[in-house]
Amino acid sequence: MSERKPLEGIRVIEMSTFIAVPACARFFAEFGADVIKIEAKSGDAVRFNGVSEGRLGDPLENTTFDLENAHKRSLVVNLKTPEGLKILFELLEDTDIFLTNWRPQALAKLGLNYEDLKDKFPKLVYASFTGFGEAGPDINLPGYDFTAFWARGGLLGTLYQKDSEPINLIPGIGDHISGMFLAAGIMTALYNAQKTGKGDKVTTNLLHCSIFVQAIAIQAAQYKDLGQVYPISRKTAENPFNNTYKSKDGRFIQLSMPPFDMFYPKFMPMIGREDLVGNERYTMESITKNKLHGEFVQILSDAFEKKTSEEWSKILVEGDIPFSICQVWDEVLSDKQAWAAGVFEEFAYPSGNRAMVRPPVSIEGAEALKYARGPMLAEHSEEILKQLGYTQEQMDELHEKGVYNNWDDVKGFVMSQA
Repeated sequence: MSERKPLEGIRVIEMSTFIAVPACARFFAEFGADVIKIEAKSGDAVRFNGVSEGRLGDPLENTTFDLENAHKRSLVVNLKTPEGLKILFELLEDTDIFLTNWRPQALAKLGLNYEDLKDKFPKLVYASFTGFGEAGPDINLPGYDFTAFWARGGLLGTLYQKDSEPINLIPGIGDHISGMFLAAGIMTALYNAQKTGKGDKVTTNLLHCSIFVQAIAIQAAQYKDLGQVYPISRKTAENPFNNTYKSKDGRFIQLSMPPFDMFYPKFMPMIGREDLVGNERYTMESITKNKLHGEFVQILSDAFEKKTSEEWSKILVEGDIPFSICQVWDEVLSDKQAWAAGVFEEFAYPSGNRAMVRPPVSIEGAEALKYARGPMLAEHSEEILKQLGYTQEQMDELHEKGVYNNWDDVKGFVMSQA
């Protein structure tokens, strides 16, 4: 089987910070595209978020930055100077994809909106990612995963246990989902550009992505006289077979059996309640009509409390019942199935080997890039300028004027943030 890099020869310019767009650009880098990450001298903020995320603050061991930025090159250029903007335009002459999450007003100030670039670079696929979209009263609000995706999108205010509090959030969930949606749109536009020679503008935003992933429930919420109003309690789940139950050893087990009546006669004997098979009281129609959700959930809860999670796992696997024990992160890190499926790869850091998460797409026959660290800030600035045809004399002059920076310029600042 020949190995190949499907996107070799594709150039991507990424002008972004934080997670969603860098994660999207990492997807292209993973399959062989030349991704140039343009940063300010102060660098992408994710370079310095270590301690707040419960990891090391060492720039040489930045698992989050590496996750989003492996296989890229870093260029630090001052786009507020005419010379810096000229460098960007020279890069765009031979670029296939331009990726940014800058807010619209910031792009407009530098003449980097799609309308500014589409005639200069007709083959360019221009991808813009925002918090709230590019129309409407809130387009210039700062949009983050926690706010635009989780809170504004309805997840945080809806999906928690009734009479409790919203769940604790972790970074990157909405960003990673949205970044992959953006990648799908870009690939569609890139395919068209390769065929027709005409690029397009691709957009998505955290708010829209959040609402889309919840679309089934959000659309159903229009039927106000049917179903329960969220937040709800697991003790009165609409479908008791799509619910969590606590085992004897205190582990929660998630069941997933959407066709309730189909699974009912098979499942009830497994939990020792064959006496209820054929009982018309507990059809889905009867449970819904007579509001018996809490009653039936309690029957299942009583049954699950009689055996340990290990005992239930054996029973449910043998019975071919869709379920999973609700694992914690330490368990996920050692999950044999996850490792076998290529989810993780070990990577050597100064403190030792770490399990690193790979992008969630593989292509048969494509060369699998080994995990790599993200670029140091400005690490490739001079390499990229040389490729553009700049002489050493020209580069020295630009460097003296502060148009671009190299790793030696910023190393002291970066290391001081540890």
